[in-house]
Amino acid sequence: MDIDAMWDYSDPALSEERFRAALATAQGDLRLELLTQIARTFSLRRRFAEAHTLLDEVEPQLASAGARPHVRYQLERGRTLNSNGEREQARGLFVSAWEQAQTDQLEGLAVDAAHMVAITYSGLPDAVEWNQRGLAIARESTDAKAQALIPAMLNNSAWDLHNMGRFAEALTLFEEAQAMWTARARPDQIQIARWSVARCLRSLGRFEQSLAIQHALEAEHVAAGTTDGYVFEELAENLAALGKTDEARPYFAKAFAELGKDEWFAQHETARLADLKTRAGEQ
Repeated sequence: MDIDAMWDYSDPALSEERFRAALATAQGDLRLELLTQIARTFSLRRRFAEAHTLLDEVEPQLASAGARPHVRYQLERGRTLNSNGEREQARGLFVSAWEQAQTDQLEGLAVDAAHMVAITYSGLPDAVEWNQRGLAIARESTDAKAQALIPAMLNNSAWDLHNMGRFAEALTLFEEAQAMWTARARPDQIQIARWSVARCLRSLGRFEQSLAIQHALEAEHVAAGTTDGYVFEELAENLAALGKTDEARPYFAKAFAELGKDEWFAQHETARLADLKTRAGEQ
């Protein structure tokens, strides 16, 4: 059974249904693996207590289980902790999962573990190092899970480098991630990757190139009947950097209107939202 193929990360509830359907006939190690994935559907919905309760059920059964349930358990316990802000505890579990997966040659799970350790070091040199460890395995692996994680790790490493001010290095990885998503024909991820390349170009002072990409993204959203506040924000920032204040102002207003609707953004990016409002000329 290909457990990872059953996932729809954009719809954890649907994924839970699939795992529970498979659970009806599963036994032994497979049953334990499925339970860990059901726990993950809870943590993705921020139902952390339910995730931990289910993992508590799995834990005592691991004594007679093989390596895969052990590693899956450590990954999902770690993800639940990390998503709830308990980063240090999570990191220890991810490192343990990495070590066991390496020992038992579970390449896909080893790459997943390295990817998660890196996330706990987000924005720091250790994050880049851990992603490189995972990528070294994934690039040589035929494991579908390992291969699937490559563009995400490239993207994460790129943002870590960007946050450290290493913009030229970041651009190389952003462009590689875009190429990987393009090769996999994933439209949503391609759009995000293109936006990320353009954002990095702005950090490098290449405003005209960045602006051209963001205008292309804007046109695609118009054609699809959708909007993206982050695209509006970048259009505004690039125009402002080029001294086109009058052209930038309406985009700052659009960015403020769209991003203000985002509950997470409004809660966690209050200063940024206020800046957008000011630069839009609104009181």
